[in-house]
Amino acid sequence: METYTLIYSPEAANDLRLIYSYIAFTLQEPDTAENLVNEIRAEIRKLDQQPERYAPVDWEPWQSMSMRKLPVKNYVAFYLVDNDSNEVYITRIFYGGRNIENIIK
Repeated sequence: METYTLIYSPEAANDLRLIYSYIAFTLQEPDTAENLVNEIRAEIRKLDQQPERYAPVDWEPWQSMSMRKLPVKNYVAFYLVDNDSNEVYITRIFYGGRNIENIIK
């Protein structure tokens, strides 16, 4: 079984920082924020094996790009798989309750 390298886009890395900041500082729950970000990162790390096991996005323009989505608690990590280079690109991480399709458009 091949192992894939995980690469976070600058936007995805910033998404994690914003998730942490909102929960830690706005909601005043720093332990919850740290635990959630750690859990999101742990689930993303599991994409190093069989990253195509999660469902593809079913709306454009990401459907044409073969974007996939990984649900983690109330959040969704979006990623692309490059089988030629064995890399997984984490593109964005959003709160699942948002209208993500409209945000992307």
